[in-house]
Amino acid sequence: MLADCDAGNVVTAAQAGAQTGLRLLPVLLALVPLLYMVQELTVRLGLFTGRGFGELVRARLGPVCAGLAAAGLIVAVLGSLVTELTGVAGVGEMFGVSRAVSLPLAVAVLCGIVLTGSHRRVDRIAIAIGVFDLAFFAVAWSARSQLHGVTQAMTHLPFGSREFAYLAAALIGATFNPWMVFYQQAAVADAPGTRNLASARVETAVGAVLTQCLTGAVLVAAAATLSAHGQSHSLGSIGEIGNALVVELGPFAGRLLFGAGVLGAALVAAIVSSLALAWGLGEVFGYKASLEAGPARAPWFYAAYALSVAGSACFVWVSPDLVSLNVAAQVVNALMLPFVVVMLVVLSVTVLPKPHRPRGLYLWLVIVVGAIVCAAGVWGAIQGWHPR
Repeated sequence: MLADCDAGNVVTAAQAGAQTGLRLLPVLLALVPLLYMVQELTVRLGLFTGRGFGELVRARLGPVCAGLAAAGLIVAVLGSLVTELTGVAGVGEMFGVSRAVSLPLAVAVLCGIVLTGSHRRVDRIAIAIGVFDLAFFAVAWSARSQLHGVTQAMTHLPFGSREFAYLAAALIGATFNPWMVFYQQAAVADAPGTRNLASARVETAVGAVLTQCLTGAVLVAAAATLSAHGQSHSLGSIGEIGNALVVELGPFAGRLLFGAGVLGAALVAAIVSSLALAWGLGEVFGYKASLEAGPARAPWFYAAYALSVAGSACFVWVSPDLVSLNVAAQVVNALMLPFVVVMLVVLSVTVLPKPHRPRGLYLWLVIVVGAIVCAAGVWGAIQGWHPR
């Protein structure tokens, strides 16, 4: 869940705060219940079937659905990796480090972590890196004195505004990355040790709240520093976001704090999304996929991981650092969300053992809330992309 507050989330939340103030903060926090329910169903499927999402889709819903799921996963992961490595490059440029240095170094670190061949070790390293995400709380706290100018705007939500709708769709897509379902289910199924649904639910609930609060902290800080007195500001780069958000901390301390948060978020998300792709493709196409198997035993798994990371780094190397690209990638996620939620619900009510299937009020909450969020995401995307 730390990976869900990635560089794409940071950029999208900062853009939302800069352009609409705090108006989208209630939308962001209202997504917590569905985020928990989607991930909780994913955990159940992983625990009680011992199989990943892609494998279950192929076995129960057929090769066509499996192929569509694999195509959606590839699009989501590559889009996410581009945003994560854009974050790495942007932080490097804030400190005068060129992409020719920061990107190859990031690829080496990401591949080195996964080549350890241990699920538990990768988990611990990723969580340790993800702790730097907590820097966003400090960034938001430093901007608290400037919030008085934007709190009044929360009483008026401009639902008819295309900009508002588009950014709302981007926040929905940033919250519900399709690869998170592939990753969490495969990770739960692949993880060694005892399987405990109660503790997994607690972890998932804490993670759902934490990731939205971290993203909310960035939105609050951007709103306070860039949207005061009703002024709207469109951001152009990671460096510009950093310079704006840390104005009260001083140039060095502020950049260091913000850079640590973005770098931690980007690296954790890069690990998770790349593993989601390697696991998901392995499940769909039937090759061995496990962190407990070394490269010699699972070559295609490690090759898919390394190629996705290296290929995305090359793309970022030759591309401009555009905030609009990050936001658009999140909107694409929102368009894919209905497909993922429908398959997840269908699998949970047909594949799980009867005592563990969702039913009654909980099942209806998942369906109704999921339908509302999916419709809002699609509507926002259409509104934002409508010809001007």
